[in-house]
Amino acid sequence: MTTTTRILSLDEIKAALEGFDPVAAMESAFRAFSAGQAVVPPPGELLFENPPGDVHIKYGYIDGGAHYVVKIASGFYENPARGLPSSNGLMLAFSRQTGELAAILDDQGYLTDLRTAAAGAIAAKYLAPAKIEVIGVIGTGMQAELQARLLQAVRPCRRIIVWGRRAEGAADYAQRLEKHGFAVEIAASPDEVAKRCRLIVTTTPSIAPLLRASAVRAGTHITAMGADTPGKQELDPALFEAADIIAVDSRVQGSLRGDLKCALAAGTVELSRVVELGEIIANRAAGRTARDQITIASLTGLAVQDVAIACAVLARVS
Repeated sequence: MTTTTRILSLDEIKAALEGFDPVAAMESAFRAFSAGQAVVPPPGELLFENPPGDVHIKYGYIDGGAHYVVKIASGFYENPARGLPSSNGLMLAFSRQTGELAAILDDQGYLTDLRTAAAGAIAAKYLAPAKIEVIGVIGTGMQAELQARLLQAVRPCRRIIVWGRRAEGAADYAQRLEKHGFAVEIAASPDEVAKRCRLIVTTTPSIAPLLRASAVRAGTHITAMGADTPGKQELDPALFEAADIIAVDSRVQGSLRGDLKCALAAGTVELSRVVELGEIIANRAAGRTARDQITIASLTGLAVQDVAIACAVLARVS
C-alpha cells in the first residue's frame, strides 16, 4: 500500500455524497456503457448454500477516467434474522496512470445499494406510467427501501404496497418507510401487489418466479432487481412474451443470469427484442410510448455503475 492511499469510512463516504444526484450519475454510466466507452469484464462470483449467500466481484473503467475500480459485494440473506444487514462489501480504486491503489472505500455495501436503487429510478423514469398512484414492492430489505425512496425523484408517490416472505420483515419495512413519510400497506401475496399497482419493483434473492404473468395488468411497469446470478428468478417467463418493451442494463450480462436468462431458455423472448437502458437514455431506443404498454426492466447490476459512483466519491473528497 502506498503512502497516498486513502481509506474512506462509511461515514466519510456518506458525507462526501451529500447533495449528490445518483440518478444522473447512473444515467451517464449507462450511456457510456451502451456507447462502448466502458471496459467491463464479466463479473466473478461465489455462491453459498449454507447459509445462502453470494459474493460478486465486479471491475472496470470508463474511457478518460482517472481510476479503475474493483468492487467486492456480498449478500447473505439470513442476516436480517440475526440482526445484521444482508449486504456488505468495499471498493478499491486504482490509478489508471500508474496502477497504484488510490483509495479503499469501506462502504459496507452502501454504494452498491445506492447505485442499484438509482438504476431502478432510471428504469421508472423512461418506462413507468407518467402518473403512479401506488408503488408495489416485492421484498423488504435495504434495496426495497432505497428503491421506494429514490423513485420519488422521477415518480413521486408516497403510497406503498409491499409483500415479503416473512411477516415480521414486512412489518419492519413498513415501520422504516413510515419514518420517511410513506404510507405502507402489507399485501397478502405478490398477486395482490400486481393487481393493485402499475409500478412494481422486485428486490428479492428468489430462485422461483414470484410475479405471475396472469396477475399483471396492461399499463404496468416492472423493474426486477433481485435476480443477479444465474440461479435466481423473480419473474414468470411468460411476462416477457406479454411485454411491449424489455430493457436491460447489458444484453450480454442479462442473457447469462437472472430473469432474462430464464425467459430466453423458456423461449418466451428473443434477444433481438431487448434494448439497453443506455440506448433508451441516448434516444437510440424507445421508452414507454403508450399508456397500456407492459414494460420490464431486468437489471443485473453493472461494474460501470460501481466505477461511476466510486469515482464520484473520490472527486468529492479530493
